[in-house]
Amino acid sequence: MMQERVEGKWLAAFRRVLALNGIGKGTPIAILHETQSRPVLVHLCELAAYELGAEFCMIQMPTPPQTAPVPVKSTGTSWAIQGNRAVIEALKLVDVIVDCTVEGLIHAPEWPEIEAAGRTRLLVITNEHPEILERTEPKAEHGPKVQIGIQMLREASEMRVTSAIGTDLTVDLRGAPCGGTAGFGTTPGAVAHWPGGLCLAFPGKSAVNGRIVMGVGDMNLTFKTYLTSQIDFTVEDDFVTAIKGDGIDALHFREYMEAWDDRNAYGMSHVGWGMHPGARWVSAAMYDKRDMQAVEFRALAGSFLWSTGANQYAGRYTLGHFDLPMRNCTIALDGRVVVKDGVLQGELSL
Repeated sequence: MMQERVEGKWLAAFRRVLALNGIGKGTPIAILHETQSRPVLVHLCELAAYELGAEFCMIQMPTPPQTAPVPVKSTGTSWAIQGNRAVIEALKLVDVIVDCTVEGLIHAPEWPEIEAAGRTRLLVITNEHPEILERTEPKAEHGPKVQIGIQMLREASEMRVTSAIGTDLTVDLRGAPCGGTAGFGTTPGAVAHWPGGLCLAFPGKSAVNGRIVMGVGDMNLTFKTYLTSQIDFTVEDDFVTAIKGDGIDALHFREYMEAWDDRNAYGMSHVGWGMHPGARWVSAAMYDKRDMQAVEFRALAGSFLWSTGANQYAGRYTLGHFDLPMRNCTIALDGRVVVKDGVLQGELSL
């Protein structure tokens, strides 16, 4: 177990990342966290904000009780604010929320209202051990390529994902909100997270159809594990309708999904690909599960990332959630290959 204490090198990284997000002398910010947040991350944010001269406050919320029918280690969003009006109004009055909640506010029910107030932007510090954050520090030079990828998604009408082991998925991107982040933003409403480096789309209703075959070495981030056997999914009009496979991975997936007793848990949330040059597949073999939130693996360069669970743009809400990065896939936008066999192509290549 690595020690979770303030290290000078980690504090220096936090200062750089906060500064990259436009935080400096006099910037009004709130450091939002909860009782189950990783204390060292909150402490590093506090010290970095102080050293940069920011005008900051600390807001701690109690971590909500768990009400799900199964253990939940990833919901895809934080419920820590719990609709608290005083907190919501306070967050509308700062330039930046430095978000140290366990899951992050990106898909939180309160974020749209805070964003609509027109002032606040969001920097999510994901719940990783500081060593992981140090290794995946956002850099200014990552920004242009991520923006190119996001623009490609916005201009495309269709995504097709294929692989040698049988994946053949079609996604209608017309009208789909598209976004992503390199890990920094400086304008009102901007959303950044660290680790960053992700281009993604939230498809609308009846937009996703086909087959997804996950192979050995692909990842189930909800379980924080590599697959040791294949899982074969059928997707019809956005919903996973069949989960086939004889190994323990398919068995766990099926039983976990069934336990929710919620059709929306089977729905598609988002699709996209990773862009971070410092993210590494092998990293999960090097850390205990408690050391990582596994966000690094959503940003693996050239990976295909798909997710089940809540998709507010399609009107689906649920706590059941999987993030599922895959290797060796080919991704084409309107026939233009942007990822080939797991390698970024053309303008996106690193």
